Amino acid sequence: MLESAAHDCDIALVLEGTYPYVKGGVSSWVHQLISQLPHWRFGAVFLGSQAKDYRGLQYELPENVTSLQTLYLFAEQNERPPAKVPRLPADTPERYACLHASLRAGNTDALDFSAQFAAGGPFTEEAFLYSEPAWQYITAAYEAYATEPSFVDYFWTVRNLHRPLWALARAARALPRARLFLSPSTGYAGLLAVLGAQAQHRPLVLMEHGIYTKERRVDLMNADWINDARSPLQHDPTEVSHLREMWIRFFEILGGLAYRQADPIISLFETARQQQIHDGAEAARTRIIPNGVDVERLARLRRARGTAPPPVICLLGRVVRIKDIKTFIRAAHALRQRLPGAQAWIVGPEDEDPEYSRECHELAQALGLGESLRFFGFRRIEEILPEVGVLVLSSISEGLPLSILEGFAAGLPCVTTDVGACSELVYGRGEQDRALGAAGAVIGLADHEALAHAAAALLEDSAAYARAAEAAVRRAETYYDQRQMIDTFDRLFAERIGSGEAR
Repeated sequence: MLESAAHDCDIALVLEGTYPYVKGGVSSWVHQLISQLPHWRFGAVFLGSQAKDYRGLQYELPENVTSLQTLYLFAEQNERPPAKVPRLPADTPERYACLHASLRAGNTDALDFSAQFAAGGPFTEEAFLYSEPAWQYITAAYEAYATEPSFVDYFWTVRNLHRPLWALARAARALPRARLFLSPSTGYAGLLAVLGAQAQHRPLVLMEHGIYTKERRVDLMNADWINDARSPLQHDPTEVSHLREMWIRFFEILGGLAYRQADPIISLFETARQQQIHDGAEAARTRIIPNGVDVERLARLRRARGTAPPPVICLLGRVVRIKDIKTFIRAAHALRQRLPGAQAWIVGPEDEDPEYSRECHELAQALGLGESLRFFGFRRIEEILPEVGVLVLSSISEGLPLSILEGFAAGLPCVTTDVGACSELVYGRGEQDRALGAAGAVIGLADHEALAHAAAALLEDSAAYARAAEAAVRRAETYYDQRQMIDTFDRLFAERIGSGEAR
């Protein structure tokens, strides 16, 4: 390839909390992309929380991965003030106020990292965290905007919001020299990709598997580490506390920065594309590229036509809150009452949220499920899918789940909550697609009775099951074969790298 020798890699992948230290989901997609495009050289940059949260590499890196850099944004550190705090201009508090007012108003053009993070200026880490003008600004902002939190909570929230920005600015200077940057999310990874693309004058491609700002909002609304100082009389459940709103707005700003820089801005399905546009993406730069799976390989797992399905429902996914494993467990209990011999399997790692995993095991014990509910941990799908009757997804948020596509290609119908692209996966997303028929059923969130009923209806009716399985297979073969997805990205990389400069 032309120009390759002048760069460390062709494509720099900037990844947050995924590949290669976390299994499944986006990580599977990343590994698939790298492995299926051996003629492109990839550099991987992993952003994580703290080293203790991960258990080493979960994938064997393909030969076309030229480098792997790891950055932990919230590593424990012994903080020491600098020996000498920089002297700053008298208008520094006003400059802080102007920048933050612009960002609160949605003007992401106001944030120019290369200029504002220059050594000796008011936006360096030492200046903002330790200088007298910064203290004056923070106290003035607290008095002007913060209605209910204590000053101590407000002060540390401001510091924690800003601290990763300097780590990312430092990391940007050490990024591999690339011909193109690719991030599968906005957030911290999206910001680092923006900084790299700007510094190296290279294109940035953004591929959102889920809408990051929406997912972070869900997380932040439930986060118990954010103090809410309001009394019960002040606490209106329809209102967001000031500190939560600060975090939510922060990630919205990061999303806006990535949308402004990236071209194209890719999503997996139409609803997600519309959400991106709503959140500030330019419609002309958005496009849809659905996930794909290895249909040929998975076809070998299909049962012979006319074979009765095993009375087994299976959830493929991590044991985390967003997957709503507890609803699946309650559905297993309801299903057993209707089909006494039925089993429910949970196949996925449990180490990401040990407390939630413990709660799930306790719920299963309290319901007396015994051996009818099994936690398998991580397993290869080749071992699992041939023994499953119906695939189940109980999540409260998804993009376009690879697990459903893998099940479809293996001939399994699915019962899923109405999240992300799941409805169009089951029922089709166009006239021709819908004509293939329903590949299962879609239910509401947290409705274990509906989930159990839909799964039982398929397992008990052989004709209905056969129709759903056939629709699943034909939909996967027609619209979600990985070769289509890989070829699309191959052409996209060639086009964007050929065009050279960033926006």
